[in-house]
Amino acid sequence: MTKSGNRRLYFDTHALVRLLEDNGFTTQQAEVIVRMMVRTTNSNMDLIYNDMVTKVQQEIMLQRVFSQIASVKKDMIILEKSEFSTLLAENEKVKVELLQLKVQLADVMNKVRFDNILDMNSEKSSMKEMKSEHEKRLMESRTEIMEMNAEQNRHLTRSNMKIDTEVAGLKTMLEAHKLDTIKYLAGSVFTCLTVVLGFYRIWM
Repeated sequence: MTKSGNRRLYFDTHALVRLLEDNGFTTQQAEVIVRMMVRTTNSNMDLIYNDMVTKVQQEIMLQRVFSQIASVKKDMIILEKSEFSTLLAENEKVKVELLQLKVQLADVMNKVRFDNILDMNSEKSSMKEMKSEHEKRLMESRTEIMEMNAEQNRHLTRSNMKIDTEVAGLKTMLEAHKLDTIKYLAGSVFTCLTVVLGFYRIWM
């Protein structure tokens, strides 16, 4: 880019001086007016050239945009894997606990049944008392296990809701990021078009 003092002029200064002289200006006045016009033109051209973006600068800007997009995608993938891994691990833990509770319930039921079979040979009065006790124990065991099972189901439901919320949040973030990227690229394209149009108007 040449300085304003070395930049070529786009009009004939001598012809303009003669035109001003023909319209009643003195030679000195005409030269002063022409010099002012030259300075104004050069200042405007300097502002235009300073605002222009070179092709190399455009390529660097596009490379930075693509680099930022790749970095954001990588961060989103890492975040998604980390969050889902934690939630899946919690769900697996809940499933294991539920399975253990089912096994414990089966053991309790088998034990109660076995005790009832043994007590059938006892005296009627003792058998009734023991039966009542076993039924009470069985009812307490069932109630306790049902409460634990309900608690585990509530925990599992909360975990599933948390997963759905996280997925919706990630989708919203990805959509917002895609929209911002499209806006940024559209702005870059319009900037490039403005620069090309500026060059076209200058050199035409």
